[in-house]
Amino acid sequence: MAGERKESYNFRNRTIKLAGPEIKVGDKAPAFTVLAQDFSEVGLEAMKGKPTVLASVPSLDTGVCDAETKRFNDEAAKLGDKVNFVVVSCDLPFGQKRWCGMANVDKARVYSDQRDRSFGQAYGVYVKETGFLWRAVFVLDKDGVVRHVEYVPEMGQHPNYDKVLETVNKLSA
Repeated sequence: MAGERKESYNFRNRTIKLAGPEIKVGDKAPAFTVLAQDFSEVGLEAMKGKPTVLASVPSLDTGVCDAETKRFNDEAAKLGDKVNFVVVSCDLPFGQKRWCGMANVDKARVYSDQRDRSFGQAYGVYVKETGFLWRAVFVLDKDGVVRHVEYVPEMGQHPNYDKVLETVNKLSA
């Protein structure tokens, strides 16, 4: 497992550290493998060729994660096939499938990092103490170069949707 980063984040009045590298604008997006809802493996290569929003969330069954994933699904519906919207959590794939069906999330792709935390460790969002992913958003251009990064400082905060969409709109124009 990757080492802890120096900066700390706030989770329920506790200071925690994230495992893995800090991704920065201009970095080449790291490879990863996650599970689709049918348990098939999906990697970064499936997202190449168009701008991609990669959002990590702790669990779809929490209020902020629920609202964030629905928001990205709505944005995916507006932008159509021009942009990939991907949400990754450590929820089990069959739980994600159930949640997506109940929430009518059908445009954003929702993947599980439950098996080996490949995404969490590659993008520096894995929380060792809890085993889940930290809330963060990465926007990649069509060539897989990172163009926007936000590690949300407080677990219960939403990401800055306006900044994410501003970057996406520039990349998809």
